[in-house]
Amino acid sequence: MSILTRVPIESASSLLRHVADPTGNADWCYMHAQAAERSANGFGYHPCFSESLLHEMKWMQERIRRSLAADTAPRAGIHHFVLASDSDVFNLGGDLSLFSRLIRNGDRQHLLDYARLCIEVAFNLHRLHEDRVHSVAVIQGDALGGGFEAALCCHTIIAEAGTGMGFPEVLFDLFPGMGAYTFLTRRIAPAQAERMMLNARVYPVEELLRMGVIDQVVPRGDGLQAAADLIKRHQRMSNALRAMNAVREACRPVSLEELLSVTTQWVDAAMRLNDRGLKTMERLVRAQQRRAGSNERALALA
Repeated sequence: MSILTRVPIESASSLLRHVADPTGNADWCYMHAQAAERSANGFGYHPCFSESLLHEMKWMQERIRRSLAADTAPRAGIHHFVLASDSDVFNLGGDLSLFSRLIRNGDRQHLLDYARLCIEVAFNLHRLHEDRVHSVAVIQGDALGGGFEAALCCHTIIAEAGTGMGFPEVLFDLFPGMGAYTFLTRRIAPAQAERMMLNARVYPVEELLRMGVIDQVVPRGDGLQAAADLIKRHQRMSNALRAMNAVREACRPVSLEELLSVTTQWVDAAMRLNDRGLKTMERLVRAQQRRAGSNERALALA
């Protein structure tokens, strides 16, 4: 089915664009809706996991979960959930400006609430409705920190050539705590995963493909069509995919409790950051904002 035949879903969402295939086989969700227009209109939008975006994603996931739960047909096929972006990047990760403010104010509870919200969204990406859903991340721009973690939560990662993925958290003396270790070690060896989490490298997707971290690299501009082609192929083996989802969870289960335990460690580590680490974090925020603003202004003028 052509990706041009998808049907918009009416929603009050302002940061998430949600469309569905007419067949009901897939939901396509785009973060950072109208990012270029927001920047051009003076909103200074930053393509990261803001609390607003996370709440919208959780609401949308729960809506899909309820719809699938209501479909009790025993021979119902596999459903696909595709995560992509309307920005020129996939996602730059956690809301560092929020982190800095909460840490400086000593507001551990707010930071913990944010971290738990991230984990709920991440867990849903991995297991939205038990064995019924196959999640696909389409990387059409850099995926850093929490953006990389969100992609790793998905069953399949499709990336366009020339993009990069990595964890910058160690630059400000922190570690990626929203699922990186759990999901990365299901793709590569734990020692290799730890090196990736602590070396601050932005890996080209071509290298990540060779490592087995991602599943497919396609030419720039072909990511969404590659996902549509994947969905079409999967419909011919829906029963096998559902069985593999069940087998994967039986042999290497991902628990919400494990993810929450790790992210609590992340919150404790974040609250211990000193002024040097916080200043580095704040410099990174400013650099990302300058980059986002420059790219989005260029898109708006194009």
